[in-house]
Amino acid sequence: MKHIAVIGAGVTGVTTAYALARRGFSVTVIERHRYPAMETSYANGGQLSASHAEVWNHPSTLRKGLKWMTQPDAPLLLHPAPTWHKMSWLAKFVAAMPRYRDNTVALARLAVAAREHLFAWAADEGIDFDLRREGILHLYRDKAGFDHAQQVSRLLAQAGLVRQAVTPSEMRAIEPALAGNYYGGCYTDSDSSGDIHRFTTGLAAACERLGVRLLCGREVLALAGQGDGVSLTLRHEADTDTQRFDGIVICAGTASRALGRMAGDRIDVYPVKGYSITVHLADAASRAAAPTVSLVDDAPKLVASRFGADRFRVAGTAEFAGFDRDIRHDRIRPLVDWVHREFPGVRTADVKPWAGLRPMMPDLLPKVGRGKAPGVFYNTGHGHLGWTLAAATAEQVARQVEDAMHPGAARSPLAA
Repeated sequence: MKHIAVIGAGVTGVTTAYALARRGFSVTVIERHRYPAMETSYANGGQLSASHAEVWNHPSTLRKGLKWMTQPDAPLLLHPAPTWHKMSWLAKFVAAMPRYRDNTVALARLAVAAREHLFAWAADEGIDFDLRREGILHLYRDKAGFDHAQQVSRLLAQAGLVRQAVTPSEMRAIEPALAGNYYGGCYTDSDSSGDIHRFTTGLAAACERLGVRLLCGREVLALAGQGDGVSLTLRHEADTDTQRFDGIVICAGTASRALGRMAGDRIDVYPVKGYSITVHLADAASRAAAPTVSLVDDAPKLVASRFGADRFRVAGTAEFAGFDRDIRHDRIRPLVDWVHREFPGVRTADVKPWAGLRPMMPDLLPKVGRGKAPGVFYNTGHGHLGWTLAAATAEQVARQVEDAMHPGAARSPLAA
């Protein structure tokens, strides 16, 4: 039996481990934190959103980014301090603009494909993650935003995704809690929402039931080819040891760039910081005033999702500031203000702020597949769609590992 190491126990690492275990591999997951899903998979916006698959490589993104540089509460904040990585990444971001349409369609196709795997896995393993299959509603406050959305909807349709335009009255029929003024909206009834942390920890427990070994609190110090396999030198507290594997899959989010260098690959992942707040709906009035349909507010670039009866998550913003994990008050305040403005009946006395680093490639397409060295594979760089895409890219990389390790062999029926 081939032994595969998966580096990273966020949603991409855990889904990859699960896809590999179902194919009969012996799998070890290596995670630097004490528990799975403690970084970017901890408190995101909660959306499984194929309808949000538009890539950011559009001239309007650059124009807005430059305009917002002096506004600390802007949705997109590009810190002016130059670093070689930031500047080279931005140059590649601009270079990918001619592929905006093709990459948006490709990303949407991947997002649609991910659904069947994720829902099936959750059902098979009995994972309760506050799933709401009530669609996602995009909100637009002016004609320009609405008109651009119709162009995006036509691209999404090429990927097999139906996103329908809706009037303000139809929007309020879909979500009666809406109180703002809108030009129009788009509704995708096939999208859904839920708690990424509960899903990932639930699937991690399922992995262990399948025999996956979960090694938490381990830091990868070195990675090297070793004959027909790969060796990893790990540190756990004061101890260091080296373990050999037949192959590895790097699913380490923003740490994938450094691990890729160890393997001889350039994985141009940049850490794009996002923020969220979780509002605890402690009283009946707040629970009644909070929306139940997941939302995307286009102007401030915020998303919102309801988890169960008593939690409401609002997330957004994109901050290019390197490996800065600080939770800044001036970035959290707009999220709280948005709740006050859009849902004034919701009390915000109990709010939990969070910040995480999205691992983003310059063209916004994840890096999935082989590295240069034998036995090295990647599943990383999913950006703002990590949870939406994870089940599909996990299946992709697991098939590639299976083909590399067992060429010509019949595939496991569990992996179908």
